[in-house]
Amino acid sequence: MADLIDIPLPPLGDSAPDHAEVSFWYVEPGQSVTAGDSLLQMLTDKATFDVPSPYAGQVVELLVDEGDDVGVGQVICTMQTSD
Repeated sequence: MADLIDIPLPPLGDSAPDHAEVSFWYVEPGQSVTAGDSLLQMLTDKATFDVPSPYAGQVVELLVDEGDDVGVGQVICTMQTSD
């Protein structure tokens, strides 16, 4: 049975800030992804990094927009998954 899962912004690293800007999304609602696929690119004042999907499944909804400042732990999207 598939579950609807909230995907939060994971910790950015030991010396990274607790928030970052959404640079751009690699995925869109309805798109299938596998665990490890990049969901979006984030930008801090020191680095740019990709956020991987922790699950395989289908992206249901993007909850933040490009240009938004997002805090660690904030839900960035929802996915339908059977993991």
